[in-house]
Amino acid sequence: MKKLLFALCLLFAVSFAHAQTAEEVYSKYLDFNLARMQQETDKALDLGEDILPNADKLTAGARNNFYYSVGNLYENNSQSVKAIECYEKVVAAVPDYYVAQRGLGYLYAKQADALKATGGANYIAAVRKALPHLEKAQACDPDDDTLKMIQYFYKAINDKNGLTTLNDRLKSLKKNCIDLLDDK
Repeated sequence: MKKLLFALCLLFAVSFAHAQTAEEVYSKYLDFNLARMQQETDKALDLGEDILPNADKLTAGARNNFYYSVGNLYENNSQSVKAIECYEKVVAAVPDYYVAQRGLGYLYAKQADALKATGGANYIAAVRKALPHLEKAQACDPDDDTLKMIQYFYKAINDKNGLTTLNDRLKSLKKNCIDLLDDK
């Protein structure tokens, strides 16, 4: 009986101890990218969610690329909270990657718009969360719609100084822009 109990405990421990190796994670990452390129969104999302707990086993470049890509899939699949989590990881690692900054800015702007009717401190906090991301995106890849949104938000929260100094900030932010992630 003791041997049977020991064998069952050992089998149980071994089955849970099996962690994915870096090679297995990278292989899934390649499958994830292939599914995305073939526009197999559901398959890519499933693979992405399988990779997420082990994404730290990818190289830094592949990890950043993965987080951006899965974040983009989440965003396009109306899963804003998950998209934000992924984009935040990219921005923390590569702050000058303005594509992720734009994604974050627009998602935070969406949250701010949802709070607009309530106004007050929560709305202002949400706007202030969106603005730095929108400004980085605008500095690196000027867009009339983004600029109008930035200006609208400054006016909505009555931040005249922010609006007045916007051009100087955009010039400063333009100095370091990354438009492609290296997955090496």
